[in-house]
Amino acid sequence: MTRLHLFDLDGTLIHGSAAAVEISRQLGLEKEIGELERAFAVGELLPSRFAQLAVELWAELTEAQVKAAFEGAPWLAGIREVWAAIRAGGERCAVISLSPGFFVERLLDWGADAAHGSRWPSVPFRDPLDPAGILDASAKVRIADELCERYGLGRADCVAYGDSMSDARLFAAVPVSVAVNADHHVRDIASHAYDGLDLREAYALAGGGL
Repeated sequence: MTRLHLFDLDGTLIHGSAAAVEISRQLGLEKEIGELERAFAVGELLPSRFAQLAVELWAELTEAQVKAAFEGAPWLAGIREVWAAIRAGGERCAVISLSPGFFVERLLDWGADAAHGSRWPSVPFRDPLDPAGILDASAKVRIADELCERYGLGRADCVAYGDSMSDARLFAAVPVSVAVNADHHVRDIASHAYDGLDLREAYALAGGGL
């Protein structure tokens, strides 16, 4: 049976951190992004407003800093190996994240079949951010459905991996889910729960083998 494996980014593939945090670290703005992250986590900021404030915060961001943030992020071990095994078995893997597409799409080079993030202006920022391009939790289900259609699959063929409330709707929509270093929002509804630093172990819980 062919399956589609759907991976969250922040807190899932990146352990204990997020794309926004890693980018801000390159700019020396950890305190400022931390305040935005806390407001977002408690629902004080919608994804689009978070993005608008982050664009202002990252006014001087360069492509070199994005590259350094990506390469220096605390990634789980075994990501490329898991995706290679998925593809070798005739299955598909994709990343769906609320984070900026210019960060998320770098994972295509690691072997993801698809990588979807929020649509931000190109770096360095010269154009305004369009709030309509910023994803929210419901967009994860919509994009999963679009990927299923592209690959000739259905929700019943999907496995979701995530860590927080933004993944809850997707977890509820698919039959198999793995909570990775997760909070109670998804741990309580997931098929499996994994705490650790190696994606190969989380993948094994979903029936995958290397």
